[in-house]
Amino acid sequence: MSDVVNAAVRKLSEKIDSFDSTAKFVIEDEGAIMIDENGVRAGDEESEVTLTANRDTFEGILNGDINPATAFMTGKLKVDGSMGVAMQLGQKLS
Repeated sequence: MSDVVNAAVRKLSEKIDSFDSTAKFVIEDEGAIMIDENGVRAGDEESEVTLTANRDTFEGILNGDINPATAFMTGKLKVDGSMGVAMQLGQKLS
């Protein structure tokens, strides 16, 4: 497990205590984070939506410097799966 993933799990846990759907953040070259009804944890399981970004983009989204919608529109954030679930997650993060 990378230090980046561990730090991201802590930061996401501050914003999200539980999530009715399943989502996965993949941080390129670092690892993956699962978000579901049990909260946030490191993991790489099946999910309703998978969001993929590099470390800089992911950290920018987490700290509020990068708008997730803008990151998606500019190709910095890739979304695979349910856009509805991705939008729900975006609301939790803002």
